[in-house]
Amino acid sequence: MPARRRAGHDHPKAGTTMDKAEAIIAALGGADNIIEIEPCATRLRTEVNDGGKVDDAALKAAGAFGVMRSGTVVQVVVGPEADTIASDIEDILE
Repeated sequence: MPARRRAGHDHPKAGTTMDKAEAIIAALGGADNIIEIEPCATRLRTEVNDGGKVDDAALKAAGAFGVMRSGTVVQVVVGPEADTIASDIEDILE
């Protein structure tokens, strides 16, 4: 697995979906807790190592409209920005 880094706020998308992406990563328990993330229409489908580290309230504070869980699979409803936010998250996790 590649090393993960945290993007700084000097990123060209700072203040937009990049900030949401960083907040969502933190609310999902941090980069090391995320196994996989992919967009699906208006949702981010994620698989995490430890579902107990996921903070639903923080996800909603980051702009999520809802959170659905099933074991280590967490779906975060973010609306039509799902593709962009997923791409930003992948950039941060690289």
